Amino acid sequence: MNLKQKIRAKQLTLGSWITIPNQAVIEIMASAGFDWLTIDIEHSAIDMESIQNLIGFIQAKNIKALVRVYANDEVIIKRVLDAGADGIIVPMIKSKADAEKLVDYVYYPPKGKRGVGLSRAQQYGTGFNEYQEKLKNDIIVIAQIEHIDAINNLEDILSIEEIDSTLIGPYDLSASMKFPGQYDLPQVKEAIKKYDDICDKLNKPKGAHVIQSDYTFTKSKIDLGYSFLAFSLDFFFLGDKAREQMQLLKK
Repeated sequence: MNLKQKIRAKQLTLGSWITIPNQAVIEIMASAGFDWLTIDIEHSAIDMESIQNLIGFIQAKNIKALVRVYANDEVIIKRVLDAGADGIIVPMIKSKADAEKLVDYVYYPPKGKRGVGLSRAQQYGTGFNEYQEKLKNDIIVIAQIEHIDAINNLEDILSIEEIDSTLIGPYDLSASMKFPGQYDLPQVKEAIKKYDDICDKLNKPKGAHVIQSDYTFTKSKIDLGYSFLAFSLDFFFLGDKAREQMQLLKK
């Protein structure tokens, strides 16, 4: 069973976030045993050339390489997929129309509207037919649910079959409700519960990016039935351990 099938079947998969564009960071993170790593280009300074290199470094470790793009944008989605990404995570999907556009940008006609290029993903022109099979059977499509409009339109979004999973974003969700970062407020908790309830009702996988590098926070999401989980990110794993040990040493 490949990663796409595991995600759709709600089998637990664990990944993490890459924001530091360095081969050593990839290799260190890969040694932890993640199923996938996501290169974040929404909130980092990673450029296109680095994206392709990082994808290659991740895949060389037999881990799936996802990219969190900066928008539901035709050009950037096409470019990262042509660079060989195994999947994409797309922010701010707020409606069925947004989800349909996402599908259009990922897939070639007749399913979508993606333009055809011959780059790394297509083995520079020698593997286009093979790539079409990979696109159909392996490429992972994740919609981020991080706005109150997305919560209110969630059933319609989840009706789009080509969306493999969703990923809730509590920070931006709380901001869309005029309470940025206050995701422990009752009304924000209620919105997150609505996400859980609708996904469970429709038998769809639940996803989240748990920022804390303490495993217990991710474990609590597993206990709630979340199966597509990003466990912290590179600079928190580095910084939290350094700060913790320095504090202990200074004592």
